[in-house]
Order: sequence, then structure tokens, then C-alpha cells
Amino acid sequence: MVASSENGSAPIKFLIYGKTGWIGGLLGNLCAKNGIAFEYGLGRLENRSQLEADIARVKPTHVFNAAGVTGRPNVDWCETHKVETIRANVVGTLTLADVCREHNLLLINYATGCIFEYDEKHPLNSGIGFKEEDTPNFIGSFYSKTKAMVEDLLKNYDNVCTLRVRMPISSDLNNPRNFITKITRYEKVVDIPNSMTILDELLPISLEMAKRNLRGIWNFTNPGVVSHNEILQMYKDYIDPNFTWKNFTLEEQAKVIVAPRSNNELDASKLSSEFPEMLPIKESLLKYVFIPNKKV
Repeated sequence: MVASSENGSAPIKFLIYGKTGWIGGLLGNLCAKNGIAFEYGLGRLENRSQLEADIARVKPTHVFNAAGVTGRPNVDWCETHKVETIRANVVGTLTLADVCREHNLLLINYATGCIFEYDEKHPLNSGIGFKEEDTPNFIGSFYSKTKAMVEDLLKNYDNVCTLRVRMPISSDLNNPRNFITKITRYEKVVDIPNSMTILDELLPISLEMAKRNLRGIWNFTNPGVVSHNEILQMYKDYIDPNFTWKNFTLEEQAKVIVAPRSNNELDASKLSSEFPEMLPIKESLLKYVFIPNKKV
């Protein structure tokens, strides 16, 4: 079965950037599973002529950008590789958006919600989340700084759908990019409630957003917040009863990382109104991650 766009016109075909990345790989798997025609882009995002060649070759109806650098093993890498970070996250993303606009193509851009931090108007544990139209207030890391710059510039492109992903989680508990996998391997963790993105539930939603030709900025997280300790307790209850962990404070964490980290709650009501079936974060964690992996 070949999927067609919402208006029932030509069959849809997705062009995806980020083949070697985590989200890019998952997107390809989803398309294959759902009978959606797709191809991966071969060009580098900062190379305009290569992007033009990809579009001429693939003839897509929609473009997805899951490429860019987050740093290895973490965002601290970006602090010492600033030019490379700008090239991928700023120059590359803007070039792709611009080329897509010239070809009248919608670009679904997997961005980040790590451009905010709790403040006086959005206090910790208040349930008051940052909305799509709020101005980023966190530039503690160079990674977040570049992402906030790009988001602001992309507001001028009416062909872009920006998805603010946060602390992504999937049912693959062996993947080193998975937030759960990361915190189970840390020597110590902070314990702060945060908005997060359950990819198993939300990536299919992003494909549907493309079909619906949705645009603008979207907080791409499950409703509500969950803390590190709550996740690790679920891990202990469902996966490994012998698992233990130690907490430390933000001040103690600051001594072992180069750049500060973002902690925030994003208001997911815009996404919820478009997709009312979306589960709150803790329910989604259980349904999509812990129950399928249950070992206890």
C-alpha cells in the first residue's frame, strides 16, 4: 500500500536527512513499516548543490531533518568544536530550510527544547510550562545557544515545522543515546522533573504532522514532567530489581561537566489539541518503554 497525502493528491514521498543518526534511523524504519515511500539524503546539509541534487533525484513531497551534531559523548563536545557545531546546526539547517522553500517543500525539523530553564515565571514543580511563542532563556551550553539562534531564524520560513524534542527516550534500552540508558550508566544523577519525548509514541505523530502539512514551532514532548529518580525507580521495578543509583546536586554536577544542562517543563497543550490521544509522560513511559521490556 502506498500512502497518499491528506488532500488525496499525489502519493507522498519523504526525503530524510540523518541516516546514521538515532532519530533518522528510526524514521526510516517507521516509513518502511507503514508503506511510506522514502529515501535518505546523500548530501551534506551545508552543501547547497548537494541538497539540490537530492531533491532532483528523490522528488520528495516532504523533507525531514534529523541531522546535526549533539556532540559525542555529550554536548560538552560542542564547547571545543564550535565551528563544526555552527556548520552542522546553523549553516546546515538554514541551508536545507532555504532550499526546501525554493522548491515549495515542507521541512519537518527535529530541533530541541533544551533552550529553556526553569525561571520565576515557570518555577520548578509549578505545572507552568514554556509555550511555543516563549523566547528561549537558556544559553548555558554552546549547543543550546546555536539551537536557539536557528529556531529564531527559522520562524521567518513559513515552510518549516520545528519540533522541540527533549531528553529523547525509546524502547531500545541498549541505545547509548536513549536518556534512560544514559542515566542508568552515570555514576551519579541529579533529580529534576523535566519534559521528555517518548520517541515510540511521538515519531509516528511527526509523520502524521507532515501529512497534515503542519507548520511553525511545536513543543514535541509528552504532557507533564518526570524526574530522574522516578524513571530509575521504574527501571528498578520493571527491568532490574538489583539496580541502585546515587543522586547529587546541580552544584556537584557542575564540577564534572563543562557546560550547564537545561532543565524545564514545556507546555504540550498545542500538540495535545492536535493529537488528543497522546499519553502523559509517565503513562507513555510505562506503555511504550517499561512494560514491553519488563523482566521483573
